[in-house]
Amino acid sequence: MVKSSYNVSFSVACVVVMSLTLLKQISAEQHVVGGKQGWDESTDFDTWASGETFKVGDTLVFKYSPMHSVAELGSESDYKKCNVGSATNSMSDGNSVVKLTKAGTRYFACGTSGHCGQGMKVKITTVSSGSSSSSSSPSPSSSSSNASPTSTSTSTSGATCVSGSFVFATAVFVMPYLF
Repeated sequence: MVKSSYNVSFSVACVVVMSLTLLKQISAEQHVVGGKQGWDESTDFDTWASGETFKVGDTLVFKYSPMHSVAELGSESDYKKCNVGSATNSMSDGNSVVKLTKAGTRYFACGTSGHCGQGMKVKITTVSSGSSSSSSSPSPSSSSSNASPTSTSTSTSGATCVSGSFVFATAVFVMPYLF
C-alpha cells in the first residue's frame, strides 16, 4: 500500500513538473522585430522595442528583403558606432530567428552599408521569465548561445518522469484511471 501510494504521489509530482515546463514553453512569445513593418529602414525600432517586454525563452524574428541583413553586435559601443564589421553573428536569410536564452542586453543592426547609421538598429533588453516589465536591470549578455535544452529522466520504482509534451499528454489521459 505504501509503495502504491508513493508511485501515485510520484506520478502526480511528475505531472505537475511537466505541466509547469509545458506552460513555460507555451508562454514564450515570438516578437517580429519592427512589428508589421518588419526589419526595414522606415521602422522606428526604439519606439517599437519600448512597447515590448522581452523575456528569457522568447524569440526575435527578423523579416526583411534581400537588400538587408542582420548583424548581432557584441557591445553597446559597437552598437552606438554602428560597427557592423565586428558582428558576433550575421544573418541574411530574410527570416532570421534569434532565441533569447538569458537575461541581458543584445544589440542588432542592419549590415547593409549606411543602414545602421540611418537608424536601422535595435537594442533588446531581455528580462528573466519571472519579471513582468523591462524596467529591471539585467546583467549584460555577450554573444548568443547555441545551447540546446536537454531532456532529463529519473526512474524510481518503475515510475519515470521525463520532461516533454508527449509525456504530459499521455499523463493527462492516464491519470483519471489511477484514481
